[in-house]
Amino acid sequence: MSIIYVLIPIAMLFVLVAVGIFFWAVKSEQFDDLDRQSVSILFDDDIKQKPSDSSDESTPR
Repeated sequence: MSIIYVLIPIAMLFVLVAVGIFFWAVKSEQFDDLDRQSVSILFDDDIKQKPSDSSDESTPR
């Protein structure tokens, strides 16, 4: 039964750490834009890559 006197303060410490991390994340704006990352996979990139040409003009013949 004496173990409960150790486990309760440890559990309270874990809760305080979790609440502190949550408020830090809110303060540092981690939760501001939740929708952008979830839909960014659905759209193509706007930047077009230059196609590689098989006849490279910089190599001597």
